[in-house]
Amino acid sequence: MKNPAPGPVPLQLFDPRRGDVAFKIAPIRAPDYQQPQRNNFFTVLWVQKGRGTFHVDLQSYAFAAPTLLFVTPYQTFFLAPDSAIGGTSIQFHANFFCIETYHEEVGCNGVLFNDLYGRPVIALDDPRSAEFASLIAQMEKELQTAGLAHSEILLSYLKVFLIKATRHKIEQQECTTAAPNTRPPAVLDRLTALIEEHYPHAHSPADYAAWLHLSPKALGKIVKSQLGKTLTTLIRERILKHAKWQLLHTRKPVKGIAAEVGFDDELYFSRLFKRGTGFSPSAFREFETAIRSGRNLSM
Repeated sequence: MKNPAPGPVPLQLFDPRRGDVAFKIAPIRAPDYQQPQRNNFFTVLWVQKGRGTFHVDLQSYAFAAPTLLFVTPYQTFFLAPDSAIGGTSIQFHANFFCIETYHEEVGCNGVLFNDLYGRPVIALDDPRSAEFASLIAQMEKELQTAGLAHSEILLSYLKVFLIKATRHKIEQQECTTAAPNTRPPAVLDRLTALIEEHYPHAHSPADYAAWLHLSPKALGKIVKSQLGKTLTTLIRERILKHAKWQLLHTRKPVKGIAAEVGFDDELYFSRLFKRGTGFSPSAFREFETAIRSGRNLSM
């Protein structure tokens, strides 16, 4: 059996301080994404043609072109084997653009990335797809020419891309909420508020079901049908989101961070964290801080 032909070489920008890849654009080859992968890049897949199923962690989402798919660093993702698509991938590391540091400017944190309560998929119409195509073409051209203020121009294009995608997703969510036949159950809003309030100490789905006067099974069905994930997964993701922020942006000891999210057993917390990211808490902090040259700790 012949090995598949190698894909086109991606266009890349390297961090001059360490030589790591900071930003890259490449054509999507479906076979490249049909094996589970996990990395420390923010990833956007712009699907121009085809359809398929997008798996992120333990969730799956059907999609059809034109569409945008989003992956937060350290999520495991892949395309189902029967997915036949064409398009472009954009990947960037926080050493190039930190969405938390620049949240007020761009607003994509919690909408495009780190969105625990939404879908990492944005359906596009043809005019919007053409708009994103133009921005990607500008970024590709800049990567090929590498002129004056090269990285600053690339960063500007990326910000515009993310702002437009964020606006479009918010518009879609508002339209869904306004349409009576597609409006999410009100219980989901109450559940979201409860998780945000109680995730540091309430880790059992049964607790949230009791507060909402539902059986755990009934609440689990609602969460699965609306968000594509289990309630256990949703609670765990919220815990990990808190832990990752604290590890990246503070010098708190791992034991203290574990206690903040309700774990007296630091070892158990570390195992949970490693299952979710592929790294122990200490290794995660050390690795990411080294790549960012310590700038993450300035927050």
